[in-house]
Order: sequence, then structure tokens, then C-alpha cells
Amino acid sequence: MTRIRTPIAEELGLEVPLFAFSKAPAVVAAVSRAGGMGVLGAVAYTVDQLREALDFIDAHVDGKPYGVDVVMPAKYVDGGAGHDAPLDPGKLEAMISPRHRAFIEDLLARHEVPALPEGENAWHNLLAWTEQTTRPQVELALSRPIKLLANALGPPPKDIVDKAHAKGVKVAALTGAPAHAKKHIENGVDIIVAQGTEAGGHCGEISTRVLVPEIVDAVGPDVPVLAAGGIGCGRQVAAAMALGAQGAWTGSVWLTCAESDLHPLVVNKLLAAGSRDTVRSRALTGKPARQLKTPWSQAWDDPAGPGALPMPLQFMLTADATSRIHRFAGQPGNRAEELLTSPVGQIVGRMNQVRPVAEIMSELVRELEDSIRRMTAATR
Repeated sequence: MTRIRTPIAEELGLEVPLFAFSKAPAVVAAVSRAGGMGVLGAVAYTVDQLREALDFIDAHVDGKPYGVDVVMPAKYVDGGAGHDAPLDPGKLEAMISPRHRAFIEDLLARHEVPALPEGENAWHNLLAWTEQTTRPQVELALSRPIKLLANALGPPPKDIVDKAHAKGVKVAALTGAPAHAKKHIENGVDIIVAQGTEAGGHCGEISTRVLVPEIVDAVGPDVPVLAAGGIGCGRQVAAAMALGAQGAWTGSVWLTCAESDLHPLVVNKLLAAGSRDTVRSRALTGKPARQLKTPWSQAWDDPAGPGALPMPLQFMLTADATSRIHRFAGQPGNRAEELLTSPVGQIVGRMNQVRPVAEIMSELVRELEDSIRRMTAATR
């Protein structure tokens, strides 16, 4: 593999300036082994589960660099506790209206989704959607040989940035606006991820092609910028670099790789979806996030419904329902499969077969090299 040099890739010891966000430890390890940087999405893990995931990565990454992505939102409902005080789950639960709970049960009933069997627990309904619940994750992550700590929502707290720097760990933060990028830098963030509206998961309203040069110009030449949103092939990585980015931050393209841990029925849905089959909706977390368009998102976006709750209440409200949908999808006697969904970007139209990470990386790098050669030849 030809080494593709950009300053941030050189600094982090990467052969290619490609960062891959995934909640699957096997994907993270495989991307790093292939010369990029796998970044583990930690939000869906309890601390104990995160420890197991990091154990796996440490055992399978062959000493290559990897990172961890957490969610420490600047704004969320804390039940009056304040970001420095422990959360009271009971107070948060009390903020969820009976109308919202009835709406969920009606939606599940219309799709004939049964309750969980007695003794079978739903997903943890808070997880790491708040600063308080994420700090233990950060402490664990910084005890491992990670090279990057990324925050997906808002500027990471200054003390977290300082702790990472004390460990020699670079800090990245995702943003959809130049003004927010400047706030990140004020907090000491090293790398800005400019995430366009094409991206899966939480995203703003500005397209990647417009956003990246705006942020590159806003932060200046000394701050590395990665482009995110609508990037799933080498030509798109090359386009991001032509816009001034030092590399690409990818996510959706790994959802359908062979190492993905996504529900097989969700994988099938993604393989069949086109680029117009996503929607930016609050249905998953309470904040706008691009996801597969399904009866689930349509129900939450219907003006006749109660509307999504703010973070973290939306996830708390829907955790049991999501567990039931995944538990019974594909089984006879219900239509739970129709409600299965996933965060995914508009790049989903290119995701039409299951391939191993190594094959995807090899093709991506080869196409990136060809694109760079073609653009170089055009200047002669």
C-alpha cells in the first residue's frame, strides 16, 4: 500500500488519512490493521461492555493506532441536577409524559410487537448520552493505548481535553458549523471533524462540500480538519482533501461490512436502500440525526404525534421498544422488522454488498491514489 501523507496522518502514524467510526470492535481493529484509524463508538456501551470491547481491540489491532468516540453533549436535559452532579434517573423518567408512553405502545401494537419475556431486560435506558454517564467511559478509554479521543456532540469539557493531552492523546470534535469549530479550538481540541448533512447520525443542515472549506478557512492552516458526510469511496476522500481537509472521517460504509455487528435484517435493509431512503429526524435520540427512513421515523415525524423528546429522554423512552423490536424482528406473528432502523448517511446508495474491511480499504486506497494521480496529471 502506498503511504498517503498528510500532516495529521503522519503525526498519528497512519498509512492513509482515513478514520473509521464504528461501534463494532472487529471493524475498528480491522481498519487500523489496514493502515487507517478505527474509532470505536462508545455511546451504546456500559462501562463493563466498553472494557470488553477495548480488550478485544487491544488484542487484535496488532499495535496499530486506534481511537474512541464518546458523546458529551453541551445541551441535554439533566433533571435539574446540573452537569457536575449525579443524574437522578427517577426524575428523568418522571419527565416523560403518559402521552409519549401511550404513543410508543400504540406504535408497537400496530406492528404486533410483543412485550419482552419475563426476566429479560431491555437495553440500558440512559447509557452514555450525558456528560455524567460518559465521564467513566473517558477514564477507561484514557487508561488504554488510544491515540485519539473524539466527542460527537458539542465541545468536549476543558478538563477532559487536558486529561487526554496529559496522556499524549489527540482530541477531535465533530461540528456542522464554523462558529462551533472555533469553540472547539478554544477548548483545546486538536482536530476538527467537519460533518456535512449527508452524514449518518447527528448532523447539521450544511452539505459537506460547502462546509469543509468554510471550516478550513475559519480555523486556519494550523488546525487539521477531517471531512465527514457522504464519503464511502476513494474519489470522495480525494474530493475532501481537495477542499482542504487532511483526511476523511467515515462511518456509514462500515455498517454493511463483513465484520459489522449490526442486526442481519438491518444490514439487508441498508443493502437494499438508495441514497434517497434516509431522513434527518429526531426519532432516535431527540437531536437531529440522519437515519434510514422507516415507519419508525415516519411515526415520530408525523405532526399528529407527540414529537420526539429532548436528549436523553427520547432514548430513555424508546429503549424498551427498541429492545423488543430487535428481539422479535424476523419472527412469525409480528411486523417488528418494519420498525428496524439504523443511523446511516446518504452514502447508503453505494452500500450494496457485504465485503470484508480489508477489501473495502484496499479498493478505497487504490481509488484515492488514482484520483490523486489524475488530478496531478491535470496540472502539467
